Amino acid sequence: MENAASPPHGLTARSAGLVACTRCGRVHPPAQAHCLRCGAALQSRDDGSLQRVWAWLFAGIVVYIPANVYPMLRTTSLGKITESTIVGGVIDLMHHGAYGIAAIVFIASVVIPVAKFIAIAYLALTVRHQAPMRAHGRHRLYEIVEFIGRWSMIDVFVVAILSALVQLNFAASINPGIAAVSFALSVAFTMLSAQSFDPRLIWDADLPEPDK
Repeated sequence: MENAASPPHGLTARSAGLVACTRCGRVHPPAQAHCLRCGAALQSRDDGSLQRVWAWLFAGIVVYIPANVYPMLRTTSLGKITESTIVGGVIDLMHHGAYGIAAIVFIASVVIPVAKFIAIAYLALTVRHQAPMRAHGRHRLYEIVEFIGRWSMIDVFVVAILSALVQLNFAASINPGIAAVSFALSVAFTMLSAQSFDPRLIWDADLPEPDK
């Protein structure tokens, strides 16, 4: 028989008056300062989590702008230098009939980064204001953001591979542009933003306010 005293959404460490270690998972009484198993500092909720999320997110957005304005690739062919931005490179690929590669580059370099910006901002806002959302919807969105983070560097990998393979001196050479650095920083900052998120805040947004 289900315990009538249990919260409607299930029993959590916080509702039971305990603090869980985020490193090893062991639970402790709230007066315990450090985990008895791994020695990590114990904290019921990371109060500075959302501030770090917003700080890293804004940093990622700021450096993403020059990543799209300045050239990503600098191609030299028979002494002629051609520079291509991310969108310009996608257009060039389409003109050469490489629609599949153009789609991959566009999705990895434009769609995914912008979607991550929106998703992280949405999570931070809905958690902060405890906006209602479908059960576990925030968790699924958070897991998606975490999963696609590892694939966001595909454009930088393509530039690095081309730069390493195409080095024929005067005949032809490809070098990364300044946008490659900005794009890599943007990806790193958004990954740090997602990792700064305290997932326990998502649970709190789905649960009723604890009795004070």
